[in-house]
Amino acid sequence: MPTLLLSHPACLAHDTGPHHPERPDRLRALENALVDPRFAKLTRADAPCAEQSVIERVHSADYIDVIRQFEPKPGDPIVYIDSDTPMSHGSFEAALRSCGGAVEAVDQVMAGKAHNAFCATRPPGHHAETRSVQGFCLFSNAAIAAKHARAVHGAERVAVVDFDVHHGNGTQEIFWSERDLFYASTHQMPLYPGSGAAGEIGAYGTICNVPLRAGDGKEAVRSAFNDRILPALHAFGFDLLIISAGFDAHRDDPLGGLAFVEDDFAWMTHKLVDMADKRARGRVVSVLEGGYDLTGLAHSAAAHIGVLMEAAS
Repeated sequence: MPTLLLSHPACLAHDTGPHHPERPDRLRALENALVDPRFAKLTRADAPCAEQSVIERVHSADYIDVIRQFEPKPGDPIVYIDSDTPMSHGSFEAALRSCGGAVEAVDQVMAGKAHNAFCATRPPGHHAETRSVQGFCLFSNAAIAAKHARAVHGAERVAVVDFDVHHGNGTQEIFWSERDLFYASTHQMPLYPGSGAAGEIGAYGTICNVPLRAGDGKEAVRSAFNDRILPALHAFGFDLLIISAGFDAHRDDPLGGLAFVEDDFAWMTHKLVDMADKRARGRVVSVLEGGYDLTGLAHSAAAHIGVLMEAAS
């Protein structure tokens, strides 16, 4: 079975303004990297818009309506929902497709039509909490995909592993009181959003945070995975693994201070797909989160997708 790549041109229409780091050029850089012939065997498909009922497994109808109403009309200027999170005309559809791509990836992987999948969409999602927009994020894409897997495909346990430089406070908040949803994160600390201490373990011990210090790189991330995250993931057991794939832990990223390089993202991906092979018949869905140095993002995401393709071959 192939690796599925989901994206959509509408995700470029989420205009965040000339100086915002979460900009359309992120997807253009990634798309340019995937022109390389080694990615010719990817199965490519459009990310659909998520149905409101699917989003409502995490966010209320009122929350969705507030975001819809914030979107400017054609020709109107960008508006900010909070100090970090802008919307333009086109942002709401982009958010629906970012969420819908993650859900469609789950559908395809759980149905056995794809071995694994990567969602090259924006805006990202892991900072969006149940009732609040935060940190460039409108809907909690990975959490919605996890709840969809349980509700529609009978997945008893779903795990999310997040290697973005920023802690996924939204995913953690949504999973906090869930016995059958697991969240693990490596992230720089202290750094936005300020959550993610090692003692934050959730109501049922299904949260595993491994904060890293500015400057940490290869040795620290390998220790975090080998000593903490992989044992916790194995003990939890899961039917589907979702990766919150942020590439802003790259050493050149302007919003972080970690020192990862492309090989580190490939190494983490290898470890995660190996675990998924053992525990979940290889079922992995990866969703794009951060990554703001365009070259670092493109090369790191390409390394990540390359490992997914190897696992599917």
